Amino acid sequence: MWERMARFRPDVRESEVTPERLYLRRREFLALGAAGAVGALLPRRAAGAEPEPSGAALPVSKRSDLAGGEKPTPWRDVTTYNNFYELGTEKEDPARNAGSLRPRPWTVQVDGEVKRPRTLDVDALARMFPLEERIYRMRCVEAWSMVIPWDGFPLADFVERMEPTSRAKYVKFTTLEDPAQLPGQRRRVLDWPYVEGLRIDEAVNPLPLLALGIYGRVLPNQDGAPIRLVVPWKYGFKGIKSIVRVTFTEEQPRTTWNLAGPGEYGFYANVNPAVDHPRWSQARERRIGEFFRRKTLPFNGYGDQVAHLYAGLDPRKLY
Repeated sequence: MWERMARFRPDVRESEVTPERLYLRRREFLALGAAGAVGALLPRRAAGAEPEPSGAALPVSKRSDLAGGEKPTPWRDVTTYNNFYELGTEKEDPARNAGSLRPRPWTVQVDGEVKRPRTLDVDALARMFPLEERIYRMRCVEAWSMVIPWDGFPLADFVERMEPTSRAKYVKFTTLEDPAQLPGQRRRVLDWPYVEGLRIDEAVNPLPLLALGIYGRVLPNQDGAPIRLVVPWKYGFKGIKSIVRVTFTEEQPRTTWNLAGPGEYGFYANVNPAVDHPRWSQARERRIGEFFRRKTLPFNGYGDQVAHLYAGLDPRKLY
């Protein structure tokens, strides 16, 4: 049985908001005027976007604020400004193309270094584990961020229930591969299916969730329905969506973005503002819905809970 990591520390220091150079070029700002510039910074809305939480309610038994009291990003933004390349590469594509994904019926295969490989129905998973809501800061590698109330169950509980063997050193996640449901897969922008992974000690840290919803409602298709990974101290590309397989393995999995751009996307993908992406800085970020940028926090502000996992390793090589 895997030993749990340290307890949560809810007193996470809030990030400092410091005005900086405007997101638009100065010439564009002067031409548009302040009001026009603010509008240009906001996400474009997908047609028919719901302004308030919608969809089936989830039986959430516990709620925790793990974002330092920050106001959650509005539902409309969370559901219309997405990275989900399986539904398209533009931020508005996932909401626009989400109707093709069929999240029921849905099963998750569990295999590899476990005592008993099995296939689980996603609704059975929802009954197997008590659901809770956690408000997390989420940081995208492209220097934008959100605060999202995720609904799901701890990945650590799932790992424990699946009974990995002593040879399991990593957990590998695989998304659905079906171009009929995920039209973005008709283009070879990435090597499908999407694959992500965590070290086993990362997976049993109390922070990661297997999410089934947001804002207390069932997860919208464009946000990774019906089940996705949430790892709040890592860049967003680690949050694999529409999971169909979880494999416990002795070898480090070859993950999608690390294969696509090994010089830009590391396996660990820990938020490290001191290490720039080769094409842009990671030192500051813009919270969706805000005008000015703010300082990016190491480990996205969750260092107290996770920094010990990387003791003795060079943080500049972990990105």
